[in-house]
Amino acid sequence: MNDSKWTWRAVGLSSILATALLITGFVYAAGDILYPKGEQFLSSLPQETTAPAAAATDEYRILALGDSLAKGTGDNAGEGFVQRTLKALGANGGKAELMGNMGINGLTTAALQSKLEEEGVQYALRQANIILISIGGNDLFRGSNILGTGNSGQAASSADTAQHTDGAATPATEGPADQKVEGSTAVPTASADDLTPESLLSALPQASERLGQILKTVSEVNPQARIFYVGLYNPFGDIPDLLVPGNQAVTEWNNAAMDIINTHSNMTLVPTFDLFNGHLDKYLSSDHFHPNGDGYQRMSERIVQAVR
Repeated sequence: MNDSKWTWRAVGLSSILATALLITGFVYAAGDILYPKGEQFLSSLPQETTAPAAAATDEYRILALGDSLAKGTGDNAGEGFVQRTLKALGANGGKAELMGNMGINGLTTAALQSKLEEEGVQYALRQANIILISIGGNDLFRGSNILGTGNSGQAASSADTAQHTDGAATPATEGPADQKVEGSTAVPTASADDLTPESLLSALPQASERLGQILKTVSEVNPQARIFYVGLYNPFGDIPDLLVPGNQAVTEWNNAAMDIINTHSNMTLVPTFDLFNGHLDKYLSSDHFHPNGDGYQRMSERIVQAVR
């Protein structure tokens, strides 16, 4: 009798425990459905995964230095790669401002070295955070009058630049693409026979040394700025007698420039040789030396890629 009594008590206690366990499981399951733990995991993901908003508020203060390519000679629209780069960087919410374009026709590395000593130029350099430099073509091709265009014997007057009220110097007058600029070394006229690998490369050691000094000076005047040097192309690649010497000289020059730039963390070489090689008929202006509007556009696109 007592055994039967304890048996029923055990069965009843087991039923109560089972019922309690069932209720607990039901409540837990319902809670998991209503408040899944996956939500807690997602909310704990690192906040750094959010896309940065700074890209839309980039501010570019651009200054251009150098020769006729920096000036935009050959572009019928008058924009060159500088204005085209400015527009591209200022698109899609970006802010781009041109601090000055100091490109001068016929400028050599020696002349640019002299200009960097001017207070107005140094003032403009300090205002920029993007500095575009095009120089070396006049050193390498020595005025390049081989096609009978221009007059390398003309001298530029001291009024080649004018001071803005902000102290920046900008070109005041137009001139022949290959004119000699005051303060530069003599630029002898070259003929097709003169453009041999030996004659072209003879100008490279001193000119590349001056390029190194130019880049160093610009960086010292404004250590925070990013400096973009625009490499050279061979404008005579479609002339059989000038293809090989021109390509060799330009390649040597660009390699020398790259060696210099690799020693500075804030400098970038923007290559252009491949843009024009094999496409001179599409991208050169009628003077067969400077880019046309399409050529400058290609250069601008390459510069924008490097800046961004």
